[in-house]
Amino acid sequence: MKMNVIAGLLKRAVSLGTKFPLGKQLSTYRPKVPVRPKKEVLTAMSTKRSSHGYYRDVESRPRLLITGSLGQLGPGLARIFREKYGRDNVIMSDINKASESVLESGPFLFADVLDMRSLREICVNYEIDWLVHLSALLSAVGEANVPLAMQVNIEGLHNVLEVARMYKLKLFIPSTIGAFGPDSPRNPTPDMTIQRPRTIYGVSKVHAELMGEYYQHKFGIDFRCLRYPGVISTDQPGGGTTDYALKIFHDALTTKVHKCFLKPDTRLPMMYIDDLLTATCEFMQVPESRLSMRTYNIGAVDFTPDELAHEIRKFVPELEVVYKPDHRQAIADSWPQKFDYSNAVKDWGYRPLYNLPTLCEVMFQSLMPKYKNRKDQLLEEVKE
Repeated sequence: MKMNVIAGLLKRAVSLGTKFPLGKQLSTYRPKVPVRPKKEVLTAMSTKRSSHGYYRDVESRPRLLITGSLGQLGPGLARIFREKYGRDNVIMSDINKASESVLESGPFLFADVLDMRSLREICVNYEIDWLVHLSALLSAVGEANVPLAMQVNIEGLHNVLEVARMYKLKLFIPSTIGAFGPDSPRNPTPDMTIQRPRTIYGVSKVHAELMGEYYQHKFGIDFRCLRYPGVISTDQPGGGTTDYALKIFHDALTTKVHKCFLKPDTRLPMMYIDDLLTATCEFMQVPESRLSMRTYNIGAVDFTPDELAHEIRKFVPELEVVYKPDHRQAIADSWPQKFDYSNAVKDWGYRPLYNLPTLCEVMFQSLMPKYKNRKDQLLEEVKE
């Protein structure tokens, strides 16, 4: 009976034109199935390591996720890290829509730090090694909406810490001069001292410092933190207490009148953004064995609004400054006047490049062409 079935199958196969290779038994032979050619799929980035090659040492070519990357620091950090580790290895993310220039510069994803599942999916799917957590509400904005600041700055932090613990990520979280309070020594302010800040932004940053160090001691994650002073860049102000030092440059090139919300003698530590970005990238690469602590002060210069205005008048002599202190004055009065960053210098060779004169020079070199082009465009529109 079995032989009759086999003979019948052979006969049917021959009638259909099926050819069996010599030496193959019917019971083991399987006809080749035509493989449909795969369509070429164009994607913005690859989720796999093949996008930058297999490697054994994560430190030599890590994949980074930057949260809150559309703020003042994110694009610059992404640019420097991409130059070192590759375009597709640095993923920017935010809850806001990215500009064309950001999208063209490299990978960008929607990521809400309040959504733990989303963060976990990104870290797993894109094989993240380092997490740079920039998402936060700044000082003045946070004081205007304390519940939202608690959500973003504290609940978001907890999610990020847990993700770093689960997947053994190197974690960087910036802190601030706002992490100190009126009881702290103000000139200079050392790394280790009483803090007791009086803003929700400052309180949340002290919480981040302590929780990060706890997770490092308890779970062994590689947590790193830098306390930033006021940051000077060509960006428009974003709601911080040191933002007068940004706006005054824009006002000098437009209205030539700056309304300052701080008193003329309010001294605060500051630094140019290029110094800050370089320091952050270098700090992330320092071997753990060289770190005597996990949270360091960094800085470059300290000045008052009056001293900054005096330096700016070397470029725009007609600049007028009108002083109208508001609620931000009380915040500034509780912050350090000068940072002691000697431990950063000693442990990992931190060296800022810009002082007040060179800072002002590079700011005008960057801003003058932009405003000149804008003025020329307005003149052309008037002529038309």
